[in-house]
Amino acid sequence: MSADLNGTQKAVRSHPPAFDIRVDRVPIPKVEHPDDAIVKIRLAGLCGSDLHVFRGHEDVHEVLTCGHEFLGEVIALGESFKPGSDRRPPLYSSLKVGDTVIAPFTVSCGECHFCRIGFTCRCERNMLFGTPATPGGQAQYVRVPFAGGTLYNLSSIAKAASTMRGNINSIADTSLLLLCDNLPTGVFAAFQALSHPKFLPMSTGLPYPLSSLGASAESEALTLLPEDRALTIAVVGLGPVGMCASIALLDMLGARQLKYKVVAIEPVEARRKRMEAIFSIISKTEKGFGEYVVADIEIGKALVKEWTGGIGCNAVIEVVGNPSALTLAYDVVRPFGGIHSIGVHQEPMMPFQGRQLYDKNVSFDFGRCPVRAMLPMALDLLLRRQDIFGTVGGDGSLIEKVVSIDEAAKAYEEFNTGKCNKTIFDPWR
Repeated sequence: MSADLNGTQKAVRSHPPAFDIRVDRVPIPKVEHPDDAIVKIRLAGLCGSDLHVFRGHEDVHEVLTCGHEFLGEVIALGESFKPGSDRRPPLYSSLKVGDTVIAPFTVSCGECHFCRIGFTCRCERNMLFGTPATPGGQAQYVRVPFAGGTLYNLSSIAKAASTMRGNINSIADTSLLLLCDNLPTGVFAAFQALSHPKFLPMSTGLPYPLSSLGASAESEALTLLPEDRALTIAVVGLGPVGMCASIALLDMLGARQLKYKVVAIEPVEARRKRMEAIFSIISKTEKGFGEYVVADIEIGKALVKEWTGGIGCNAVIEVVGNPSALTLAYDVVRPFGGIHSIGVHQEPMMPFQGRQLYDKNVSFDFGRCPVRAMLPMALDLLLRRQDIFGTVGGDGSLIEKVVSIDEAAKAYEEFNTGKCNKTIFDPWR
């Protein structure tokens, strides 16, 4: 079950300590374990998380192959892949050489406690693509460990799509690449915010804790006034994931017919303009009963103060991953509000004291998205919003361009300085 894997390939490599991206020739990976798959890369994404290694923030001292978003064709499989592997994840029985696949940004076995309950990003065998231990997908080939629990066969996605609102055959490969990280992570952030127990009084019309427990007809609970149910939400950061979180948030609020005000806070003007163009594509009916404003930091803070009389947002989605973004999130969240942080934080300490958190009853959610668990929700949104996710290079396109892998150093520099948005590499161009 193997192709000829001799020779070398092009790979985007980060050379420590920082700001040194090169396209090197490295050996083509081979099957090392029975659960491995070798994938010939068709497209690979440049993600904001890649910039942490680029900037030297990850305490990495070895040269590594970058990237954790890739789509490609299976060209070799380990011995575990065979019909009748009934007690293992289904892909061990069904995946074949020649199948087109995508992968989440983390390896997951599909068999441990965390995988079974849906927290796949914390698999007991978890590995992150684009690290020294697990070379990434910004290359021509990649080895995928525990491939039966990690990869998505696009034929399986097509089957799932048949029950949703859309046609998988009309979707560009570039948009499918968003399922590796950006879109599921954005959906995860919005879902976490709107599902949190502290958010439910506003969405259900019942006071806490009955909003979580339900209320009987004889309940003596106070009736919420219309102003009590007014929803104010902030999104901090409008990189590709922040844009995906905004789109997912608006979609969920519109579907639930909730009245809302959302402010997306972003200091980079080009990103603000792109998000405004994306918002203009969404129809008035789909937007539901609300207001969405894109603003810089100072205007965003002033809007929250004006909208809420100074008490702050019900929920804040923080997508940047640094102390200043968390400080801003804390400043604009209200007492008993929630901060949902999906930015990749580094070594600096959290910018809070325990007293601050206690005095405001703030709830925090941190960490990675369990991409495999979020895939059905993300795929449904991808199918319905091809006008945003399925185009490349337009004012309202989330993906800005597809470039040769040979342009990696320039692409990293432009992305790092905010000169471009989502960039995709074609390793064969």
